[in-house]
Amino acid sequence: MSVNRTELVAAVAERSSLTKTQADAALSALQEVLVDSLGKGEAVKVTGLLSVERVERAARTGRNPRTGEEIQIPAGYGVKISAGSALKKAVAAK
Repeated sequence: MSVNRTELVAAVAERSSLTKTQADAALSALQEVLVDSLGKGEAVKVTGLLSVERVERAARTGRNPRTGEEIQIPAGYGVKISAGSALKKAVAAK
């Protein structure tokens, strides 16, 4: 089971006494901050919840799964998300 955006907005609105429109705007703002910060190479850390950072991936040799042919994968960037202590406790308790 997972929570989609509509359900997340409704839950945030209920717990924060915001309207659904305000909660949706706050979630959109969080998304914009994450995208902008990671695009600049800045990490975003919410103590106890999570940290998100851009990581560099080195160029490497891969293999085409259909043909078995070796291919060169260029260097690039990825995103690393680490759970904070509150998330780790929530998962361990279940």
